[in-house]
Amino acid sequence: MTAGHAVTMLGTGLIAGFYTQTLHGQRSRDRVAVVYSRTEERGQAFAEQWNIAEHTTDLAGAIRHPDTDVVVIGLPNHLHEEAVRLCADAGKAVLCTKPLARDAAEAKRILDIVEEAGIFAGYLEDLCYTPKTLKTIDSVRAGAIGEVTWARSRETHPGPHSAWFWDGKLTGGGAIIDLGCHCIEIIRNFVGKDNRPVEVSCWTDTLYHPIDDEDNAVALIRFESGALGQFEVSWTFRGGMDLRDEVAGTEGTVWLNHFLRTGFEMFTTGGSGGYVAEKAEADAGWLFPVGDEVVELGYVDMFTDQFDAIDAGTAPQETFYDGYVVNAIMDACYKAAKSRRWEPVELDWRGGATARISHEPEIFEGKVVIKSETLPDGRRKMILKGDDGEFTDRVVDG
Repeated sequence: MTAGHAVTMLGTGLIAGFYTQTLHGQRSRDRVAVVYSRTEERGQAFAEQWNIAEHTTDLAGAIRHPDTDVVVIGLPNHLHEEAVRLCADAGKAVLCTKPLARDAAEAKRILDIVEEAGIFAGYLEDLCYTPKTLKTIDSVRAGAIGEVTWARSRETHPGPHSAWFWDGKLTGGGAIIDLGCHCIEIIRNFVGKDNRPVEVSCWTDTLYHPIDDEDNAVALIRFESGALGQFEVSWTFRGGMDLRDEVAGTEGTVWLNHFLRTGFEMFTTGGSGGYVAEKAEADAGWLFPVGDEVVELGYVDMFTDQFDAIDAGTAPQETFYDGYVVNAIMDACYKAAKSRRWEPVELDWRGGATARISHEPEIFEGKVVIKSETLPDGRRKMILKGDDGEFTDRVVDG
């Protein structure tokens, strides 16, 4: 078995907690040895909670620590570029939380930094690693639902946990930057990462919170194959966190419900004050707990993939280039929301070309079969189109 990795964890917020819980739980051989926090108090508390040997308020010192070989960035968006540059200078593998950057230009600089340094760089997009998503991706790639024509991803909840999340200068935007990055990369996995995003249409609004950025958004992404991606994000959804995906193809459909309604429902009169699930708003009445949050949110499979890739010297499922593409699509979303027009996705594309969705129609008695179905009596009914352009019904024995 390959020896484990000693990790420098940058950040002590919710995401750093999930990351550390996962690293100390699944493979076990990978451990956080050093944690960086911008405040001594939080760093000490985090280190004590997770049994971490060292904590520091020195960012560069944490990254260059001689006893660690991998750096995990769980910092606010505006600090990603500086942290990545320090990792490159130190020659250490780096794993960065989503989104990679505040916009595509910043993401491209980050991508260039790691590529010029030749270090391993993995994009921590956990929702692409949920067990249901991974199984669906495998099924889609195996052709189970034919060619993907439409993929929809939805993430909504009552809003982020930390103050910096609400400041667009630090994040790059609102609900799209926070949640849309998840949805976009989920959609890309379903329609194919070699399928170039061409253009975007988007609506945003600030419906409730007294902030400068959007707390609700809906977007459509048109891909080179003709497939359509659709995402819905909100910081005003009440009742917890709603994570759902739908994928439609020429031969089938998949519906996924990751959170909120997962088959685990419980009623309580309250009073325990216990933790239910991330973004849960109550601890009484009908509740929707989660069996194993770090598994169901994808953290376990994500870190297993990333560290296995480091060990093997291969690319992980989610790379910094993927993060850059996501930022480019989000840039187009913001442009489209302002212009109220379809806007092109501008990026350095490396994925090649994807043929348009096509289907070889069935021919019956010299006519094209538009649709075929079995009637209650077992006979087959077809809608046919002739060379003259006329549509006719035809019923035959089954």
